[in-house]
Amino acid sequence: MSEKVALVTGGSSGIGEATTVGLVRLGYTVYAGARRLDRMEGLRAQGVRTLSLDVTDEGSLRAAVSTIEKEAGRIDVLVNNAGYGSYGSVEEVTLEEGRRQFDVNLFGAMRLTQLVIPVMRRQKSGRIINISSIGGKIYTPFGAWYHGTKFALEGMSDVLRAELKPFGIGVVVIEPGAIKTEWSGIAAESVLQTSGDGPYATSAKRLAASFTTGPFHDRASDPSVIAKTISTAVTARNPKARYAAGFGARGVLLARRLLSDRSFDRLMSRSMG
Repeated sequence: MSEKVALVTGGSSGIGEATTVGLVRLGYTVYAGARRLDRMEGLRAQGVRTLSLDVTDEGSLRAAVSTIEKEAGRIDVLVNNAGYGSYGSVEEVTLEEGRRQFDVNLFGAMRLTQLVIPVMRRQKSGRIINISSIGGKIYTPFGAWYHGTKFALEGMSDVLRAELKPFGIGVVVIEPGAIKTEWSGIAAESVLQTSGDGPYATSAKRLAASFTTGPFHDRASDPSVIAKTISTAVTARNPKARYAAGFGARGVLLARRLLSDRSFDRLMSRSMG
């Protein structure tokens, strides 16, 4: 097979789905992985090869990489996109849920990366795209576990970039801002379930409302904005280490760099309504 080959996790919706379509248009043979195969019927109709993939399951990860190696013989691009936002106060989020957040958002991505690196090293080429968030650079109340996963992903991506450069493998971080996906609804639901009653109820309800109304919700960018950014990162000869894209991304990151911690605390508090 002469075409370049890409694997995209979380391919059943949102950024993953848009990225898969974008890479197909670039001429890639694309494998889209997700737990919900039924939601990828439309992608199959466009020539995408779909895989049942649970990033928290070792057997599932190994099977996916093995299938691609057998069928395509190579993996040129890995897009670690699978993830979700679990919100609630640090006091009230169970350690079980905290571990699950890390398993999905961080350990799943890093384990899949471990499995793909030998393939790319044999090719002496490849590109790993890690979907972080502006939440990997900033913080919001009730998002400690989510932000923890993204801060960690940012740091591990920096290390990977240095380690893999000698083998011709590039590592790029994508930092989306507000995007029209299922993420905001899931985050709003989780913060209400976890902290909607009790000592944090007032602030938790304000945050949940900010996820589903207001400027960051109403002006959120289409997932295609991130898909285009990923296409740029994949095709550039010398890609940037990081790309921030989507509504509010650059402005919020600039504010974080310029403001003191206390000033940024106040900004985050105001943004909750």
